[in-house]
Amino acid sequence: MAEAEARNPDYVQSLERGLAVIRAFGAESPQLRLSDVARATGLTRAAARRFLLTLAALGYVRQTGSDFSLRPRVLELGYAYLSALSLPEVAQPHMEALVAAVNESSSIAVLDDLDIVYVARVPTQRIMTITIAVGTRLPAYATSMGRVLLAGLDDGALEARLGRMDLERFTSTTATSIDDLRERIDVARDAGWAMVDQELEQGVRSAAVPIRDSTGTVLAALNVSVHATRMTMPALRKEVVPRLLRTAASIEVDLSVSGAAAGSGTP
Repeated sequence: MAEAEARNPDYVQSLERGLAVIRAFGAESPQLRLSDVARATGLTRAAARRFLLTLAALGYVRQTGSDFSLRPRVLELGYAYLSALSLPEVAQPHMEALVAAVNESSSIAVLDDLDIVYVARVPTQRIMTITIAVGTRLPAYATSMGRVLLAGLDDGALEARLGRMDLERFTSTTATSIDDLRERIDVARDAGWAMVDQELEQGVRSAAVPIRDSTGTVLAALNVSVHATRMTMPALRKEVVPRLLRTAASIEVDLSVSGAAAGSGTP
């Protein structure tokens, strides 16, 4: 939490801490003990216990002996956003047609500060060790969709985000400096699409294109991911990128016709 926020009389610190407790759970930690939650959130054991018991009383957390886990009710917190986001509904049939044509998985994500958040997905075979589903967050700098979404920002907004990034080297091809990342984003901006060669995970390549509203503002990104053993980068460029561009254009037409507000996820 920023120091300025701590001094803001309108900032509710207890809400921040309660959400931190919920975020402590995840795919690699679906079940936690009190000490685990305290350690993950930086709260005292007493404070973590109060938040866990409150969340349990509200139906968001299940307690089994000394273990805690999330209950399905937490999905309500994200459903309110997704139900107001018409883009997944409009895009779904176009994504299904794309997946049928290329026989590879396709996703749509929006930018949330320094991360991308998946809002729609049509899978085929699982090619990543990371489980990808609606709501999954990944670092924008190491993904093709993140590259496209960052390229859609104006220079000031982009520089502000780059200034706060801590680049982790996931593979040997991950961008390791802000200057290198900026160059890759500039390439994506000039091309109107982005390709990533095993930057987030070894063996996974992907291509992404922007989805824009009627004013040209980038709302989201659409991608296709492939395993490196099944497709080279030149083949990805030749066979997949044109289909992605056509699919995005079709989605944009339907969004415009429906008058739907897609929401950009970029406050």
